[in-house]
Amino acid sequence: MDAEFLTIATGGSSGVYYQIGATMADLLADELGSDTSVQATGASAENINLLTDDNAELAMTMGDATVQALEGTGPFEDDEREGLMAIMTMYPNTVQLIARADSGIESVEDLEGANVAVGDLGSGVELNAQMVLGAYDMSYDDINEDFLSYAEATDQMANGHIDALFATSGLPNPSLTELATNTDFHTVPIDGEGRDNLLSEYEFFAEATIPADTYDDDADVESVSVTNHLLVSQELSEEAVYDITAALFDNLDRIHASHSEATNITLESATEGLVVPLHPGAEQYYEENDIPLDGGEPGDSDDEDADADAEDAEADEDDADEDA
Repeated sequence: MDAEFLTIATGGSSGVYYQIGATMADLLADELGSDTSVQATGASAENINLLTDDNAELAMTMGDATVQALEGTGPFEDDEREGLMAIMTMYPNTVQLIARADSGIESVEDLEGANVAVGDLGSGVELNAQMVLGAYDMSYDDINEDFLSYAEATDQMANGHIDALFATSGLPNPSLTELATNTDFHTVPIDGEGRDNLLSEYEFFAEATIPADTYDDDADVESVSVTNHLLVSQELSEEAVYDITAALFDNLDRIHASHSEATNITLESATEGLVVPLHPGAEQYYEENDIPLDGGEPGDSDDEDADADAEDAEADEDDADEDA
């Protein structure tokens, strides 16, 4: 299948996925002449469904949702998704727990009895909300959960209808930046034993810090992050995916201008932390640009080949000695 028609599944229209995806759609239309569109969605889980149901050609997902799709867990319970392929690793998504300044919520445990927006049902945000609560021995039984998009959640917080919200996105989240103009809030740390539990139980989480000036907090705030990936339909041809990959990396300046988090998208880090195989078209592009396919440092593959050759030569010498 060629790249004549391309749909990029992203996230909510006020989120980081959508901003970056819209820019990617525009540049692919310009560079490839494709009829390209960006689709607002509930993000990771929905995007994987769209991709595997042939309703999207490109999809932005978080590593945790991708792993669950492969294993048939979480929103993909007993419904494993096969054939997932990647174009690149993009940037880290940071889990952000936001509370109204007058809510009295200073820790995850303080969410007990509170009205909390946990993201769209089945979204990556909601998956993370459940994981965070579980890491602190809590669940939805301990809170009043609301399944809301970023735009809905920030609107409800501004109106005083919810006390806290979860967001998993690049920094800053556009909806939260807008919320800060009319509502006092602070970022609640995900730290201590709870964070240790998250890091030990889920391979896709990493330590993260939310800088104080992200949302005008008094100090940096500890949290966790998940890597984002750009997945691609296995139905697209090797040539089509090669052209898509080349167009994206040849126009990184446009992508970087879409959002501050997009500056973390680099050719050098494109193969790091992937949880699914690269599409052969993307693989070809990286090989031509000397990017290790296992996420190592550029040039590592050559060193490894040299080491392997040296080991083979040494083995041959040993064999010769034994024959003698």
